[in-house]
Amino acid sequence: MPKKLLLTTTLLLFSLISFSQELVYYTPLELKKHRDVLPIVNNDKEVTLFVSDKIKVKAIRLNEKMQIIDSISSERPDKKKFAEMIGYNSTNSNARLFWASKDRSLILSQFYDFKTRKISTQELTLFIQNEQVLQGFSSNDNFFILTIVKETSILKLHVFDQDGDHKTQTIDLSNFRFYKKDYTKTSLYGIFEESLLAFEAPFSLQNINSETPTSITDGAKKRKCYIDNNELIITLDSNVDYTQIFIIDLKNYTAKEKIINKTIIMNESRATLNSNSFYFDKKLYQMKSSPNSFFFTIKDFDGNVLKEYNVTPDTPINFKNSEIYQEGGDFGGKRILETSSQFIRKVNKLNSGISCYNIRDNTLITLGSVSELKQGSSQIFIGGGLIGIAASAVAGATMAYYNSTMNNFNSYSNRKVVKIECLFDKDNNHIKTELQPLAFDKIRTFFDDTTDVSSQTLFRVQSSYYLGYYDNKTKEYIIRKFID
Repeated sequence: MPKKLLLTTTLLLFSLISFSQELVYYTPLELKKHRDVLPIVNNDKEVTLFVSDKIKVKAIRLNEKMQIIDSISSERPDKKKFAEMIGYNSTNSNARLFWASKDRSLILSQFYDFKTRKISTQELTLFIQNEQVLQGFSSNDNFFILTIVKETSILKLHVFDQDGDHKTQTIDLSNFRFYKKDYTKTSLYGIFEESLLAFEAPFSLQNINSETPTSITDGAKKRKCYIDNNELIITLDSNVDYTQIFIIDLKNYTAKEKIINKTIIMNESRATLNSNSFYFDKKLYQMKSSPNSFFFTIKDFDGNVLKEYNVTPDTPINFKNSEIYQEGGDFGGKRILETSSQFIRKVNKLNSGISCYNIRDNTLITLGSVSELKQGSSQIFIGGGLIGIAASAVAGATMAYYNSTMNNFNSYSNRKVVKIECLFDKDNNHIKTELQPLAFDKIRTFFDDTTDVSSQTLFRVQSSYYLGYYDNKTKEYIIRKFID
């Protein structure tokens, strides 16, 4: 079969497969402007969906089949005082929603008690004038705001428990050494203060949710954090020679450090090198490239090499399960690159990144790179879903709450992206097989033909993904189910 015809047939088949989705919930809902949406998954079964506009907040409680159990409505907090919805925690079937001022100095919690059908509020002032907010996240019935004390290596965790009570925990990392990308000695504050071109703003810390596929745009960030059970794991990759890791215990608030070196590429100046890493399933996945060489390495958390692959311009990428895809760029649209040299050159030139995702007992790994946003464009963050306080692409801009999972669908807009996909078993061996479309692929295709929607969010219940969105024409909030 001619290559062009094969590609056309494949795309047609993919298009047909992509619409294997199920309408599971819809409700009439009149929403005004300034909309936010946030789902809370309780015990991987029940879901509480918060949908708000400039006037009201509606909490909708759904069972595992997305059938409505109950709903409560309340007034939206004063927008001038509490600008943003920033997070949540939950207790059994009840939920606590957190709002904040733009500078995070004022916090308001709304507790939704579905048993008594009452909503109670608490207001709190945080004294963070000498702190820079880095990130917010929910874990084990607590909501956390992570800050760094200015000009120091001291982190602070502002902890809000299931009763809405607040306490501050200090994690002092002053005994550890920190170096900028040029090996200038600095503090941890200096690491976060560093601007990594226009791609990564100062004081940004990318929150990674490993339960869902991560875009290369997020995987390419040099400062990332992950929640793994009761641990907050922070990885720093601004230096091309090593990954610096901090493991913070969220029960006793102690910290450990790991330095995991990256592969040495001989006879290359540091200025020509590019590298990054991704933490997943107690392993560290590292990539490093020069203009003429590419290394992909899997290590345990003690730095021992479990598997390593090297690609040169003259050797095939024998561990990939996909073509070399390029999206965007000067040619626009999507194209397939033919040679290893093209892949190496483009990965090394742009912002390199890794992402990992579990498919049953195997790991799907995406390796590639992404450009900065094209000049004149702006990136839109869609509210709702998993917790992340993200820094704007412009240094010094106000940090806003957004859904990092939903953001993956917008992350390639106005960028050039080059990537390959690879499948490995639990023993880190490459699996030669044809990849099947994921739920994320199906959702992307769904959005190609579904345009007049807003207030999108995405959450996972057991092995299924649920896409929520507001249909602006029918004035309904709709949830559809997608599976890998």
